[in-house]
Amino acid sequence: MKLAARLALCGLLGMTGGALAQDRAPATPLIAHDPYFSVWSMSDKLAGSETKHWTGSEQPITGLARIDGKTYRFLGRNPESISEMKQVAHSISATHTRYAFEQSGVRLELAFFTPALPGDLDLLSRPVTYMTVTASATDSVPHKISVLFDVDPVIAVNDRSQKVTSFRQQTEELGVLSTGSQEQKMLGRSGDDLRIEWGYFHLAVPRNERAAMVIAPHAREYFAEHGALPKSDSLRMPEPAGRDAAHLAVALELGEVGAAAVERHVLVAYTEDYAIQYLQRNMRPYWQRNDMPVEEMLDRAEKERAALEAKGQAFDKELQTDLEKAGGKPYAAIAILSYRQTLAAHKLVDDANGDPMLFAKENFSNGCIATVDVLYPSAPFFLFFQPKLLEAQLRPVLQYAALSRWKFPFSPHDLGQYPLANGQVYGGGEKTEEDQMPVEESGNMLILVDAVARAEGNAHLAQQYWPQLTKWAEYLKEKGLDPENQLTTDDFAGHVAHNANLSIKAIDALAAYADLAKLLNQNAVATEYDATAHAMAAKWQQLAIEGDHYKLAFNSPGTWSQKYNLVWDKVLGYNLFPDSVRESEVKFYRTKLNKYGLPLDSRADYTKLDWSVWTATLASSPEDFHAIVDPIYTWTLETPTRVPLTDWYDTKNGKQIGFQARSVVGGVYIKALSDKDLTTKWRAK
Repeated sequence: MKLAARLALCGLLGMTGGALAQDRAPATPLIAHDPYFSVWSMSDKLAGSETKHWTGSEQPITGLARIDGKTYRFLGRNPESISEMKQVAHSISATHTRYAFEQSGVRLELAFFTPALPGDLDLLSRPVTYMTVTASATDSVPHKISVLFDVDPVIAVNDRSQKVTSFRQQTEELGVLSTGSQEQKMLGRSGDDLRIEWGYFHLAVPRNERAAMVIAPHAREYFAEHGALPKSDSLRMPEPAGRDAAHLAVALELGEVGAAAVERHVLVAYTEDYAIQYLQRNMRPYWQRNDMPVEEMLDRAEKERAALEAKGQAFDKELQTDLEKAGGKPYAAIAILSYRQTLAAHKLVDDANGDPMLFAKENFSNGCIATVDVLYPSAPFFLFFQPKLLEAQLRPVLQYAALSRWKFPFSPHDLGQYPLANGQVYGGGEKTEEDQMPVEESGNMLILVDAVARAEGNAHLAQQYWPQLTKWAEYLKEKGLDPENQLTTDDFAGHVAHNANLSIKAIDALAAYADLAKLLNQNAVATEYDATAHAMAAKWQQLAIEGDHYKLAFNSPGTWSQKYNLVWDKVLGYNLFPDSVRESEVKFYRTKLNKYGLPLDSRADYTKLDWSVWTATLASSPEDFHAIVDPIYTWTLETPTRVPLTDWYDTKNGKQIGFQARSVVGGVYIKALSDKDLTTKWRAK
């Protein structure tokens, strides 16, 4: 089916609030806050599978609706003996995911709302998602309706063998059911395919709602049969989080519902006291930096719900409109699907001096924390919405690099393995240069520090860490033009010597260093490095040219690659390379397109989602941009791999090669970032 026909079929119309109707997302974000609190639907129908953590481990949340004495299932796969409601709509916007169901004369709408608004760091770090159900009659006949939400306690531990303790409490605004690990191994281990095993999950309902709550096994089955909850809580705590463990359950009474809609809501949250360990010191979530009690945070979330809902809907609608203007509807669809995933691969914490620090987890790779070549591709998202959040990612790396223990003349690759940021673990770590990424990471850091300085209107971060930046610039001046046999961020492709795209990064980085020197009134240094960057750019064209395009590596005839690093020359206005370089590359790329996109280079059919959009942004015409981006949108609709967006997939069969749920998909915002007026508007929010 041609894209135009598919767009017409999908409608690309919102249910409400500017939501984008997504005919079929690879996976749908339901609750997406950070690498541990991240729950998704990985099927077309919300009742078609159990909800899962981004890693694929089940974290079941069940939703049942009882209509005129008969029970239907609308969220989760179990109990399978209960009939599914008919799902009739599904949409995803920046801060909302919505579903609609129809059954027995009733329309039931379910919304997941996470107020992930980058302009408010306290709000952004608040670990609360609202789940709202709205019911109305479609046949002019009143119907008696109640709704159950049921949460499996495995959501609070790594696996079902671990014991949990569940309890209830009341706050000023809410009745709260909570569950957490008995052992509470706070920051006890690091890794990739892990769930949290300390802190507590909370299911909360407003005290003024008509609701019942219970902590009991088989609450779903009891509700399905009796239309009510068991009368008493389980007393078996602690107990393993097995299949028969006590669940947290809330039954909401909607009463006799006619044509006028009736709405009820619950809050889900996860709190953990300490979230990250950085250089051996434990760091609190940002919202808790002033020791705010969990109860106060939950109450505040409830009191602010209506105002936040209105703000979130306006945010969603305006962002949708502006993204469509920037890159068209397929581009907007990709960017919206990337929004919460980008944020949820990070944790925002409080430094000892009150500065925010934002740590990225390298999901489904090796679990590294603060990986510099993950910060680099995700940076456009933060530069577009909130540059302070990019500074909050760079500062921990710069602090670490300034320590005497980091002995190399180039930038670190990472700070450890999530959630322990106690020193580099990748490659040779702090001991050897083996499998390091010297040109890659040094170039990344220089470009990003300059991008932050431009965005914030000052170079205070560069001034504070000028010795480190100078050391890295000197390294690139010597090693950057014709890189030795070393890894790039695309390390899965192996070592490449004389890498043309990596050389571009080094050249851009030297221009970035020159720009920073100018901002710091070091004019002689600025002049020297600007001249060096321009001279290297001229030499690069001679080394890389091959007929109508530029090679993968200087010594490799008959090759090609996406030169995505050229995008900073355009976005940051370094003006190192003539337009003809970009234009000839884009023209050549159009001859290499497969069904689902442009391969990364001539060695394989796989591609990287983030880099492909960077490459598309090199285009001078909308036609060329769409030629590269539109197949990516088609891929989101047709990929057989049902996981949160992978950024590494096969362009012919659409299958995931590796990686999922990573923050690097924030790189798709490079197109929006390239629009200076649009960027200025969104940074001001």
